[in-house]
Amino acid sequence: MNDSLGSILGGTAGEPPAAEDGRKGKKGKDKKKTGKPELKPGSRGFSRRGGGRASHVEAPPEWRGTTVQVCGLWPFGAGSGTPMVGVPLGRELTTGAALCCDPISWFQRANLIHNPSALVLGKPGLGKSTLIRRMVVGLVGQGVFPMVLGDLKPDYVDLVRAMGGQIIKLGRGLGTLNVLDPGSTSAAAARLPEEARRKLIADAHGRRLNMVAALLTLLRGGPIVDTERTVLNAALRVLDERHPGVPILPDLIKVIAEGPERLRAVTLARGDEARYRAAVDPLHASLLGVLDGPMGETFAGHTTTGIELGNPGGVCIDISGIDDSDAELQAAVLLACWSDGFGSIEVAHALADEGLEPQRHFFVVLDELWRVLRSGRGLVDRVDALTRLNRQRGIGQVMITHTMADLLSLTDEADRLKAKGFAERAGMVICGGLPRAEMPMVNEVVRLSSIEERMIIDWSTPSSWNPDLKEDSEPPGRGRFLVKVGGRPGIPFKVELTTVERNVNDTNKRWTNSTTRRPAGSW
Repeated sequence: MNDSLGSILGGTAGEPPAAEDGRKGKKGKDKKKTGKPELKPGSRGFSRRGGGRASHVEAPPEWRGTTVQVCGLWPFGAGSGTPMVGVPLGRELTTGAALCCDPISWFQRANLIHNPSALVLGKPGLGKSTLIRRMVVGLVGQGVFPMVLGDLKPDYVDLVRAMGGQIIKLGRGLGTLNVLDPGSTSAAAARLPEEARRKLIADAHGRRLNMVAALLTLLRGGPIVDTERTVLNAALRVLDERHPGVPILPDLIKVIAEGPERLRAVTLARGDEARYRAAVDPLHASLLGVLDGPMGETFAGHTTTGIELGNPGGVCIDISGIDDSDAELQAAVLLACWSDGFGSIEVAHALADEGLEPQRHFFVVLDELWRVLRSGRGLVDRVDALTRLNRQRGIGQVMITHTMADLLSLTDEADRLKAKGFAERAGMVICGGLPRAEMPMVNEVVRLSSIEERMIIDWSTPSSWNPDLKEDSEPPGRGRFLVKVGGRPGIPFKVELTTVERNVNDTNKRWTNSTTRRPAGSW
């Protein structure tokens, strides 16, 4: 009996079987002082013949809860490694734990990043805009005001409309934007004390001056000279004194044409009409070119619809009606939208500083950043200023583009260095699927491990061949992203859309119709 049992267990008669080290898989290494091997099965049992080793061990079910809820389950509780502060974006790919993340919450509440901004990289069609729409919805629930100041595709109109927000359309035949309109500054200034009123009015004057100068720079393809900026500054002040209402560009041109003494003084004309005309004629001609050129229809009249910050659903300025080939008009409208939007933010902060309105935070979305930067001169500098001053202005922002090469392919070397600075100053970098060639450039901004690089490259693999054209083959990287903050290990996660979100997340409307519709989960 003993002999047979010993042969079955792999030992000799009268001796217990050799022990198996569950960690190292070696026999007879750990012995007690008696000299007899210790019986210690592995995680699946004894691996020898007759040992009853299990070929498959099913993972136990897992539940997630707060420390208050699971404290009584000791010792079966385990801490979670993913942050739980911010907008719930999806589930971590390795553990299945929920990931909450957005640049404002991680900066303001969790102190995980030093700057309330994010840069999102990824190939087209993998869900970058869908990820940001999820952030927008979550931040609106936290009381943050979202602002899409120039939706080029558009990707956010349906979402903002579904949340009850404001949609403003700009473009030829769609709407006009008056760059001389102070917006809500006048009404807000009347409520402020004297010192705050002077500062707000001075800021509004500076924005109008810079916006007119930017339009002329785009039209000429080069900056205006100092003398012309001085004339513009004086002309705007004369216009404010003379014009009882909101002036427009034709009113500014009329003041320059008339040449009041205040303008003649800054040109050093000294009563000589010819000298005055020689000084202002190039500026006069350029302003006429703005009105009669490709920008005239958009900037010649009064603002069709102003930004309303009282709407909690946010604002989206839809400029998708401007053709991509019209880069000059597109750049001018983007600059004007940003000037108008940030002017409204300054008004809100001025009222909050005096206790007249509650303090508010804003979330600015700069989608298709590569198109913005290539639209015209001046836009790189505006984005550069925004990325440096967003903390002081109470603004969180997200910049979205396809690859780092988009930021480094600008024609001007100075612009390339500034664009690289956008990524380096971002509080977090969120990477979707990217080609292998992008890895060295991404590693200059955030350090990626070899495993993280391989994961991101695999996500960029195209979808499999599908002979059924009526069915969508989902790419392996769709909805999958990696959150990187400096040199910390990345957090891979997957965005999963709810039923309500699917209706506002179709960015391929031009390719869908009644006969060949994409499935409800399209991104």
